[in-house]
Amino acid sequence: MIQLTITDIAMALGLIAIAIGLSVWQKLGLEWQLLIATVRTIVQLIFVGYILAIVFTTKQPWLVIAILSVMLTVASLVARNRISQKIPRLLPLVWGSILTSTTLSISYTNLLVIKPETWYEPQYLIPLVGIVLGNAMNGAAIAGERLVSTINSSPVEIETYLSLGATPQQAVAKYRKDAVRAALIPNLNQMTVIGIVTLPGIVTGQLLSGVNPLDAVAYQMLIMFLLAFANLVTSLLVTYGLCRQFFNQDEQLING
Repeated sequence: MIQLTITDIAMALGLIAIAIGLSVWQKLGLEWQLLIATVRTIVQLIFVGYILAIVFTTKQPWLVIAILSVMLTVASLVARNRISQKIPRLLPLVWGSILTSTTLSISYTNLLVIKPETWYEPQYLIPLVGIVLGNAMNGAAIAGERLVSTINSSPVEIETYLSLGATPQQAVAKYRKDAVRAALIPNLNQMTVIGIVTLPGIVTGQLLSGVNPLDAVAYQMLIMFLLAFANLVTSLLVTYGLCRQFFNQDEQLING
């Protein structure tokens, strides 16, 4: 693999400088956003690089769990904020949903597919959990936001179903299905064109590091299946919990 020096990274920053120049030229007003995003990217990745270097060297399970817990909490907070900040007990719901889907998918992968020597092997666990958490975060946000906005805009229709004898679950079943389907669209689209239109970051990174192309695509297939499963489970759990939040003990619609 060709090692990138500080000079090489500085040259790569030229792309951002050109982007900022284009923003100024076209009067887009994106200069500060591009600059702030670039600084955050540099600082955050350098910080993560040093932390991962320590974790990969020490291989202590408590340290791996601590890092994964922080990643899980941040992902849950971001997803919660995108869905709503007004719904009570939403953060525990999102946190538990993402934890459940990630635990199930990673446990299956570790036990039946990769089979590392130790379950907490950071070389495999941290990258896989990281990509699953990011995907589950987006799935939870899309499904949750879609469901909340649809329920809030359809109180008359829902109450009509309830007045006709439908249960709360039946009254919002269609909205929940649509929300879960919306969350799966990015995964399905990517799986449809992967290898033909796009080469995902995992494949690209492994190819640049000199991994055999067949080994790279094998891992990418594993990851795509992993993400689809985790996203579906997260979306199902989040939407199920949200549906319960919109009805009181008398099965009456609230927050509509």
